[in-house]
Amino acid sequence: MLASILASGLAVGAIYALIGITYNTMFATSRVMSFTAGQLGMLGGVLGSLFTLKLGLPWPVALLLVLAGCGVIGVITEIVAVRPVLKSLDQHLYVLTTLAAALLIQQFTAIQWGTEPQPFPRLLGLGSGIWDEKYWLPVVVCAATIVGLEYLYRRTLVGRAFVAIAEDNFAARALGLPERDLRMASYALAGAIGGLAGFAGGQLLLAFFANGPLLNFYGFIPVALGGLGNNRGAVIGGIALGLFQQAANFLVGGIFSSVAVFTLFIIVLLAAPQGLFGSTASRRV
Repeated sequence: MLASILASGLAVGAIYALIGITYNTMFATSRVMSFTAGQLGMLGGVLGSLFTLKLGLPWPVALLLVLAGCGVIGVITEIVAVRPVLKSLDQHLYVLTTLAAALLIQQFTAIQWGTEPQPFPRLLGLGSGIWDEKYWLPVVVCAATIVGLEYLYRRTLVGRAFVAIAEDNFAARALGLPERDLRMASYALAGAIGGLAGFAGGQLLLAFFANGPLLNFYGFIPVALGGLGNNRGAVIGGIALGLFQQAANFLVGGIFSSVAVFTLFIIVLLAAPQGLFGSTASRRV
């Protein structure tokens, strides 16, 4: 039982962590929590199943199409739901605009795809039991994503520009950085990461339109636990959440496992409102 809890907990936690990174990537350049992050994960599974099973494409080609499609959805989100809010004095309206965009994506997917869970194919055909690819593939993808983002932010000019906008967008604009273009690029990147999460976790979550709200909530918890904008904290929070959730499923099951997750979430935030690895935001004036 312990091995099953660890395998499923790490896999699910890695998916939650990737959605948390999606939240962070969009937030970094816009200071907006876009509630389309979970829908991007849902689309990764749905589009992956569509391209591989229904259209018969090889999975590498399907993956590229998923990343491109979710990246486009990310850019559209920035243009339609985020950019108008940034021009308004009531910037908290992003809660409504991004939720509206998320509902539109979910309902359109339900109409076009159907409301029943659809199968997702085995990609590599490797492993069995607790070593099945559906358990270790999300973990490997999550680790590769973190390494790739660290390289992007530390070793490339575009990545350093992302960091500059995230740390102080006023100073970045004063230095002549193209804030709007960088924000669109970050939303495209976030869309690709969200789609990758759904594609890597498709064998566990299946291709199901209702995965969007689920991933929205459980993907937000690692962000809150790890500290807003902290990708490493999101990974640690996501893995911890996945292990705790799967252990609760095995021990108490049903609705009680969700109650246990809520309880842990509230206790941690009461003890550390900034998250376990977060810090109070400050800006040079």
